[in-house]
Amino acid sequence: MLENLKQEVLECNLMLPKYNLVVMTSGNVSGRDPESGLVVIKPSGVDYEKLKAEDMVVVDLDGNVVEGKLKPSTDTDTHLYVYRVREDINGMVHTHSVYASSFAAAGEPIPACLTACGMVGGEVPLGGFVPVGGEYIGAEIVDKIGSKLAIVMQNHGVFTIGRDAHHATKLAIEVEDIAKITHLAMTRSKIVRMSDEQIAGMIDLYNNVYGQQ
Repeated sequence: MLENLKQEVLECNLMLPKYNLVVMTSGNVSGRDPESGLVVIKPSGVDYEKLKAEDMVVVDLDGNVVEGKLKPSTDTDTHLYVYRVREDINGMVHTHSVYASSFAAAGEPIPACLTACGMVGGEVPLGGFVPVGGEYIGAEIVDKIGSKLAIVMQNHGVFTIGRDAHHATKLAIEVEDIAKITHLAMTRSKIVRMSDEQIAGMIDLYNNVYGQQ
């Protein structure tokens, strides 16, 4: 079932090591089928190079495995909480990408000092510390992310959300690039933060002008 979505989620998961967003078996991508409400997610603890589309696990919004021989990601409950609350979201990614996670370790949001921040809604907010696994992380994400599409969780890592799995994965890649440039700028001098008006202009550009509308 959901063969196209399984393939999409597989391809997105394989992009995580390709863009150096994860090491070993950490991180995960999920996607929700808007029609059935079912979610496809990466299995827990499987090497990325060994993953196949048939290894993806299909779960319902209550966490019941509908199809799949492998155990789903330990972050499954986190993803499902967000999907239950945010009906507009059909893709979600979690990584421990180095530069973005360094802001999580420092307990700091990623400031909006680059035009590319418009892709994620401006400053990447900081969520509080929540133990790994379970829906409590999902609740903290929903509480703190607001209208943004990315968040860094204190002492943990990065979560991005999007209209589908590919969109959320693209944002995870962009967040790491933004975090890297911002970190390097902060080591040189005081960064120049964008104004609310400038951020709003870039959000509008990425939502309504950039790309093939």
